[in-house]
Amino acid sequence: MASPFRDLLGLVLPVECAGCGVDDLAWCPSCAGRLAGTPWRCDTRVPRLDRMDGRGPLPVWTLADCTGDVRRAIIAWKDRGRADLSAAFSRAIADQARQVADELAAWAPIVVVPAPSTAASRRRRGGNLVDTLASGVASGLRAAAVPAEVAPVLHRARGGDQVGLGARDRARNLAGQLWVPDRRTRDVAGRHIVLVDDVLTTGATFAASRRALERAGGVVVAGLTLASTPGSGRPPALPPRSAVHTSDARG
Repeated sequence: MASPFRDLLGLVLPVECAGCGVDDLAWCPSCAGRLAGTPWRCDTRVPRLDRMDGRGPLPVWTLADCTGDVRRAIIAWKDRGRADLSAAFSRAIADQARQVADELAAWAPIVVVPAPSTAASRRRRGGNLVDTLASGVASGLRAAAVPAEVAPVLHRARGGDQVGLGARDRARNLAGQLWVPDRRTRDVAGRHIVLVDDVLTTGATFAASRRALERAGGVVVAGLTLASTPGSGRPPALPPRSAVHTSDARG
């Protein structure tokens, strides 16, 4: 039952689900369910993660296609001030990590590294929001008895946002822009690393991050994301919110 304080707050600061738009819920059960299933491998969608050495691509697990309500919510979280989604997204990816822990146990102890953002993005968003996801991954692994710690060691220099860019433009945007500072190499040298990001789109961020971590002596063994963009082209345009979904969520 909603508290009187929450009722009053809702009158002053109306809230709606960041996915479907249903009133009075920041993240409704229907939308939350889209990130509550069994993790699945999405790395085959992005050839950039295959090093062509016979070992196959870097394994990356995800929870949902980055389309519709899921994509709308992630955009709201990152670029529209919906920090109220951080806890829910952290819980979702923590559960994902717990479910894939058996796949990663052989690499323990694990260093969980969040994908970096530019200084401008951090100022606009109040920090690197992916750090929250990395903390969730480490928590989920530890809950499954796999030792893990977070190390936000990747730095990103300049370069514009990746949103809306195709595969080649994303790669060019990141070329030479990611590195591990000398003072942080001891945190990754000789360690097994799991990369974390919100969305796997073309694989450019993961590929650039892996190169930077390997230059610092780390061994990247896997990646986890909340969602994955279908296909290798530009992210699809956001469709109108589904009237049926909104009606179901209200019910």
